[in-house]
Amino acid sequence: MSEILFIRHAETDMAGTFCGHSDPELNERGHVQIGELIDRLRAEDIDAVYSSDLRRAAITAEAIAKFFAVSCHVRPALREINFGEWEGHSWAEIEQQDKEYARRWVAEYPNPPARGGERFLEFELRVLNEVRFLSAQARGCNIAVVTHAGVLRTVLCALKGCSAEHAWEQTKPYCSIVRHTVAASPSPQFKEVSP
Repeated sequence: MSEILFIRHAETDMAGTFCGHSDPELNERGHVQIGELIDRLRAEDIDAVYSSDLRRAAITAEAIAKFFAVSCHVRPALREINFGEWEGHSWAEIEQQDKEYARRWVAEYPNPPARGGERFLEFELRVLNEVRFLSAQARGCNIAVVTHAGVLRTVLCALKGCSAEHAWEQTKPYCSIVRHTVAASPSPQFKEVSP
């Protein structure tokens, strides 16, 4: 049976902010986390690694690929949602700078995007289309996919039927892993999404 291991990247100095499409390096703790992650993956059988093109994911993915001596494929569609003007800011800063819109964003989530950012339905469609591609790549093998918390949450909600709250809790830790068994059918089963 084929599996996809969806893995959140290691930590950066932007932890605690809306990082989105920002592209920081890993911090010292992040490099330690990679070693801990590889220890957890040691017993896995990984045939290929796929990664977001953002450095925090790519560096994490390259370490996994090197350990398993497999190829690493960069996939820009695995990027986190784009938070637009909110990138690099904490929630407290956003509430202070734009209290009214912040309140509306929480009340109407996931409908309004972050100011100047990607709409959630567009992000979700991008992620689920990429999951279809990855599921096809995983037929007959096991792959690791290094990506971002928002991508993992989308996978958990769409493929595993998790609530948003449960998905949030499961993906808070850096280097968290979401295991997905690839079905024998041609495409994974999840809710249909349109932009």
